[in-house]
Amino acid sequence: MGQFLIGGDTSKAEMNIRYRKAGLPVTMPIPQKTLKAIAAYLVGGRPKNDCSELSLQCCRPYRPVSSPTVCYAIKSCMQKAGLPEEATTYWLRHTHAQHLLEAGISVFEIKEMLGHDDIEATNRYLHIHLKLMKRVILGELV
Repeated sequence: MGQFLIGGDTSKAEMNIRYRKAGLPVTMPIPQKTLKAIAAYLVGGRPKNDCSELSLQCCRPYRPVSSPTVCYAIKSCMQKAGLPEEATTYWLRHTHAQHLLEAGISVFEIKEMLGHDDIEATNRYLHIHLKLMKRVILGELV
């Protein structure tokens, strides 16, 4: 799923995600808290294995975790949380995109984060309302 590129300065740690929905790789920064959690997992929790992928299955044989396995686990958690049966992992992508927009991130930056080829794909993820548009475009308080 991802490959870590960590230079001498760990404040600039990055994760190279090669396999994404749109097939476009992306390099994303890794926050310090996340980097520390990954280091703790690598030192004390990750099973010994020759795989270069970070996330491995919990049971032998220790193979990389697949996307369908992750989606199934998330879907199970969503159902246990009481979300409707039709809730999907894509709801999380849509929600994340919406929260980014509400935080003032541009649609173009959101497009890159989501790995979309064109802005129209990103627009389908966003539910822009007039008050938010006024705040983002005109700087008005709502």
